[in-house]
Amino acid sequence: MAIQNIFVVGAGLMGSGIAQNAITSGYTVTLNDQRQEALDRARAGIEKSLNRDVEKGRMAAEARDAALARLSTDATMEGARNADLVIEAIFENLEAKQAVFSALEDLCPEHTIFASNTSSISLTALAASTKRPSRVVGMHFFSPVPRMRLCEVIFGLLTTQDVLDDVKEVGERMGKTLILADDKPGFIVNRALLPMLNEACVIVGSYIGSVEDVDNGMKLGCNHPMGPLELADMIGLDILLNVMTVMEKEIGSKYAPSLLLRKLVVSGFLGRKSGAGFYTYENGKKVGVNPVLARFQSVAR
Repeated sequence: MAIQNIFVVGAGLMGSGIAQNAITSGYTVTLNDQRQEALDRARAGIEKSLNRDVEKGRMAAEARDAALARLSTDATMEGARNADLVIEAIFENLEAKQAVFSALEDLCPEHTIFASNTSSISLTALAASTKRPSRVVGMHFFSPVPRMRLCEVIFGLLTTQDVLDDVKEVGERMGKTLILADDKPGFIVNRALLPMLNEACVIVGSYIGSVEDVDNGMKLGCNHPMGPLELADMIGLDILLNVMTVMEKEIGSKYAPSLLLRKLVVSGFLGRKSGAGFYTYENGKKVGVNPVLARFQSVAR
């Protein structure tokens, strides 16, 4: 099936990034959110990002204008009536994602594929809430979507091969390298990555090492481009907590989220997007270690 019209649900960081990547790849995109202010903010952010690409010579002004012409926003679900592909990119909650697909069930044509950007939730469970379980699939993008080259494709128990072939074509047209994962908690990337980030939180919370020493240790000792705590801040501490909670429930207690992680999230320290997590940020730039973690001092001080 030739896919051209994409309906993206959720105008947050991931949804707006997916929409931007799709319009610059030639797709017609409707970006949906219940909040008009979120849609306005997302469109402004996409325009700013594309303008920056033009200024830096990465994109022609004509290509920018053509891409923006392919983007529309919709605070209702009506824009899904001609969708070939729905990509759901809301917060990590099974019931909320099921509600999105249920609301779209009678609006979308029979051929529409329902994809979720979930990073941990079962695609089989999502599919069970629809009348088209064979056409439900995972498309797990990574942030920032326009720059990150990976898309993790996850198949549920009933996902058919033609659906996998179609989303593979979309992903490749968007410039992604695709990896295929079975429907197991955490899939491939997060099953390996997020327990490491969570353990870095445990190390700091257990007074074994400071925030800076943990990050420097992994950067300089393991050649990681970014320390695990800075990476956790970039992903969002609330997202890390949500995924670890799902993995603990589905796999077992060894995936229990760190106590320090839970304390930071309940205190509103969500990472870069909130201005503070393990580090503090101004205009998206790291300033220093969060003062509430001052007791966890580096040995270099």
